[in-house]
Amino acid sequence: KFMTAAKAEGATVYLLTSISLKDEPWPRAAIDEMFYVEEENDQNWNMANIIKGLAHTIRSKKVNRIVALDDFDVERAAQLREEFRIPGMGQTTARYFRDKLAMRVKAAESGIKVPAFSSLFHDADIHEYTQNVPAPWLVKPRSEASATGIKKIHSAEELWQHLATLGDRRHEYLVEKFEPGDVYHVDALSQDGQLIFSRVSQYLNTPFEVAHGGGIFRSHICEFGGEDDKALQAMTAEVMSAFGMVFSASHTEFIKSHSTGEFYFLETSSRVGGAHLAEMVEYSSGISLWAEWAKLEIAQLKGETYELPTVKDDYAGIVVSLIRDYRADYSSFNDSEICWTMEKDYHIGIIIKSDSRQRILGLLDGYAKRIFESSHASAPSQ
Repeated sequence: KFMTAAKAEGATVYLLTSISLKDEPWPRAAIDEMFYVEEENDQNWNMANIIKGLAHTIRSKKVNRIVALDDFDVERAAQLREEFRIPGMGQTTARYFRDKLAMRVKAAESGIKVPAFSSLFHDADIHEYTQNVPAPWLVKPRSEASATGIKKIHSAEELWQHLATLGDRRHEYLVEKFEPGDVYHVDALSQDGQLIFSRVSQYLNTPFEVAHGGGIFRSHICEFGGEDDKALQAMTAEVMSAFGMVFSASHTEFIKSHSTGEFYFLETSSRVGGAHLAEMVEYSSGISLWAEWAKLEIAQLKGETYELPTVKDDYAGIVVSLIRDYRADYSSFNDSEICWTMEKDYHIGIIIKSDSRQRILGLLDGYAKRIFESSHASAPSQ
């Protein structure tokens, strides 16, 4: 949707991607030329070679903007912008939208509440943390997406044992207090340093629970104008301002503590949220985050004023699960609120829309129960 919208706005669109993704269903009619990267170990890109390749390419092809379409591309795009002095987010700012440790340090410095955390650089600091912050804790990779690589720890002894297994990669992780609570996400667009659109949603199963317990992924739009909605729109604006966001899409997550009722910042990213949350937001608001982000980028490039389309306020929800069957059978799901179904091997996914939030919650509960009893499968991460 981003590339199609950019092309419709008159841009020349070049796609740079891994050669392993060459045959994916890209919107080829919207792409003027594709460039491929040979992956190295762990699917990494050799950025020195990328820079040389781009330097050669731009001798004859003008590049005005570089956009990262995925979490793992944020740092790559920032490095290329810095090298070729292309406007947009540089490496220092990109760290705040990619490195979970940088996020927490900056948020804490800016007066934004975060769960108690520590870097894993210095042994004495780690010891002090374990003495002052009660377990359990989470050891998190600083640069992985979603809940990948997170380990729950219950004692100082277990923590040190786990850190030993990380070896010379220990510095790539952080430790954080496990704060039981409800997890929310805010999907937004920023322009000229201001939020121009944001939609607040709550996970009914947290990404951590789904990744580590094989649960059924669900999320839904929060009550419009409610306390959570107002608080998290304001908190997201604080995060974007503190982190130096100028213009982009963003996906930001918060947790509401069960013990205190307070919101804590968890993480953010300068991209559209995954897991088909963008589709849920679009059915709720009428705003395609991918397409409007592209239009925003083109307007910035042309020096024009971007105007957000009219925003609708419908409630929406999503349920997604692994299943045992190759293809999902949707024949028994025939409620009028269904507006989208997932067509993906060994998956079932449904988005629903209604003017009633309670109707959305009731349907999501019912669908989760039916999926669990009939076809749910799980593959918890190790």
